[in-house]
Amino acid sequence: MSDDHVYMTLAEGHEDDTRWAYGTGFEDPLHGVDTAVPDGVDAGELAALCVTLADDALVSAQRLAEWTTRAPELEEEVALANIGLDLLGQARLLYARAGQVDGTGRGEDAYAYFRDAGDFRNVRLAELPNGDFAFSTVRLLVFSSWRLAYFERLTAHRDPVLAAIAAKGVKELAYHRQYAAEWVVRLGDGTEESHRRTRRALEQAAPYLGELFTAYDVRDEVVAVLRRVTEAAGLPMPVYRPLPGSGRTGEHTAHLAPLLAELQGIARAHPEATW
Repeated sequence: MSDDHVYMTLAEGHEDDTRWAYGTGFEDPLHGVDTAVPDGVDAGELAALCVTLADDALVSAQRLAEWTTRAPELEEEVALANIGLDLLGQARLLYARAGQVDGTGRGEDAYAYFRDAGDFRNVRLAELPNGDFAFSTVRLLVFSSWRLAYFERLTAHRDPVLAAIAAKGVKELAYHRQYAAEWVVRLGDGTEESHRRTRRALEQAAPYLGELFTAYDVRDEVVAVLRRVTEAAGLPMPVYRPLPGSGRTGEHTAHLAPLLAELQGIARAHPEATW
C-alpha cells in the first residue's frame, strides 16, 4: 500500500483542508446550544465523563508542549504545538461542562491546577515521557485514532453540549491522526535506525492500549487504523498485552506527578493571581 493511499484513506470523511490549530479559531462551538442537562441524563456520570476526556487532553497537551524548541524541525515544532493547543481547547470546554453539571460550580482552572495526581483520570499512555520523536508520533497515532473514533460516537450523545464539543473535536482529531500516520509511515519505511526506533515505540505503547477500549466499541476501528498504517510502514502490528490497573481509577505511573507539578506550579504558588 502506498503512503499516499494510506493518507487518503485515513482522510476519507474528513476532507476539511485546514491544517493548523482548529482550537484557535473564533467560532464558538457552543453558541446557541442548550446547556440544561437533558432529562434521563445522569449529571454525575456526565460530569465524570467530561473530566476523564478533559484529563486525557490536558495531559497530552502538556507532553506535546515539551517538544517546543526540541522538535527535529521548526515545522514539526509548530505542528506539535498547534496539536497541543487543539487538545487544550478540548480540555477547557470539557472542564467547563463538568463544572456546570456536577453541582460544584468549579471552573476549568480548579480542575486543571488544583487537583493532585491521584484525582486525575487520564489514560496512562498520555502521561508517559515523550522519549524520542518516534515514540511521540506513535503515541499520537494511537491516541488520536482512539479519540477520533470515540468523539465520532459522542456527536450523538444525549447531552447537546458534549455532542457539540465532540463535533468540534472530530475535525481537529482527524488532522492529528493524519499527521501522526504520515510520520509513522515515514519513519517506519525510512532508515534502518528510524525503523528500529518506530518498531520499539509500537512495542512500548502496546501495553497501554487496553485502557482505551473501556467505553464504546471502538477497538476494532482503532486496530484497523493501526494495522493499515503499520503495514504501509513495513512494521509489525504490536502484540497487545495489557498492563494491570488503570489511570481511569487514579492508578498512574510515577511520571504524572512531576508533569503536573510543572503544569500547576505557578497557579498553586499564586492561587489568587489574575490576568
